This record gives sequence, C-alpha cells and structure tokens, in this order.
Amino acid sequence: MGILNRNAPNGKVLAIDWDMEMIKRVIIRISDFDLRERLILVNDNFVNLKKIVSEYNFNNISGVLLDLGMSSFHIEESGRGFTFLKDEPLGMNFVGDGFGNDLPNAEEIINNYSGEKLAEIFKEYGGERFARSMAGKIVEARKTKLIKTTKELIGVIKSAVLSKFRHNRIHFATRIFQALRIEVNREIENLKSVLPQVFDVLNSGGRLAVISFHSLEDKEVKDFFREKKTKGEMNILTKKPLRPFFEEVKNNPRARSAKMRVAVKI
Repeated sequence: MGILNRNAPNGKVLAIDWDMEMIKRVIIRISDFDLRERLILVNDNFVNLKKIVSEYNFNNISGVLLDLGMSSFHIEESGRGFTFLKDEPLGMNFVGDGFGNDLPNAEEIINNYSGEKLAEIFKEYGGERFARSMAGKIVEARKTKLIKTTKELIGVIKSAVLSKFRHNRIHFATRIFQALRIEVNREIENLKSVLPQVFDVLNSGGRLAVISFHSLEDKEVKDFFREKKTKGEMNILTKKPLRPFFEEVKNNPRARSAKMRVAVKI
C-alpha cells in the first residue's frame, strides 16, 4: 500500500504472488476503492514476469521490487511444515493450493532423494556442518518408516548432532528447514530466471530493488548488478546492502537478516 500511496493518483502496481492465500489477504486488507482500482493482483510465479506483463498490458514500468522473504503466515498459520516449532506435515510449498502446485514437497524430497543429494542441498542451501551425517541418518530411518512430519524429521536429524551443539542459540534444525524450503520452491533458480526479465521490462531510468534474506540470494543479486554495471547497462545505487535499523529489528525480529540492493537501468 505504501507504493500505491506514493505513486497516486495515476500510478499502478502489478503485484505477483505464488500463493493464492496471500492474494486473498491483500484484497481483505485494502478497503480503499481507489487503491484497489490501481492494484493488479496476479497469482503466479515471478519467473513468468515477461509473460504476465504482456498479458496484463502493463507498460512503462518505472520500478520493480522483489521481496524474497517468506510471510509470517507461512510459519504461523499455513500448517505446511515451514517451522520446527510445530508438528506439521512436511510440505514447505509456497504455492499452497494455488498456481503451479506440482513441485515435490519436503516429504517427497526427504524420502526420495539420495543421501548424497540430501547432503548437497543441506550444505549448499543451509551451510549445515553435519550435512553428511544428517543425510545418512535420514536415509537409514526412512528404510524402516517414511518421514512425514516435522517432528519426525527433527527426531531423526537430532541423532546426527553432537549433544554440545543441540542447545545453541540457533536451533539445530534451522539450517535443514531452510535448505529444504529453498529446494522445494526452487528459490535460487527462480531468482536467476527473473532478474534478467526485470531488466528487460524496466524503462530506462527505472529502478530495481531486491530484498533478500539469504547469502546465496544476495550473492546472485550482487553479481547480476555488477555484470550489468560492467556492461554499462545499470548503475548501482547501494554500494553496500541496506540493513534494517535496530528499532525495526526490535519490532520485527524476522527482519534481522534482510538486505536490500538497488540499481537503476541506464
């Protein structure tokens, strides 16, 4: 709503979300008729950005914001297994019951990927030091009984963690859940796909802002901006990524890992 207020009275916003539940929540929140008239909500994946822009005849784009974070809804209310604090089915699909719900979920990955592949995603996407050991425990456990819930998964991987590391400030399951979520939703691949599309649809002078919450995402954005700058196609406006202030983190602890980079198309 902040963008709609800033680009009033004639500016429009095309908002894309993979999860139909999030679209419904936006509709409920925006009661102002004028704002609704200037907001186009699309239930789709942003990897289809150019197609969506064409279908909705959305031209003269002066800015694009990519918010790569997950909603509190997914953790607290969705029941899809994003959190290790509740016993839920292992899903982790952002799409829910909406568009494109054909990706393998976390349960399928845990029970079907080879031990080597599991260790690879735990290490690459989660930076997990016990990746190989955890993957081995999972492969061993699923021979007896399929792992279907978050509680069952935590019980298996806990046995692979040395006791002195089980009560650290960061829960021992954090990195595994992060890695699975990234793999389930193809988050890195999707980001690589959308960045060049954003550049193509932006007007000259248009700005691209990306808010990331993971070092791999931030690296993709940084590398893309640097490549475009080298080619003389973009200017980078943020020498270093912008981070949330103390007060913002205090009010919203989940913002603590956020980084925003901004560049302008020449």
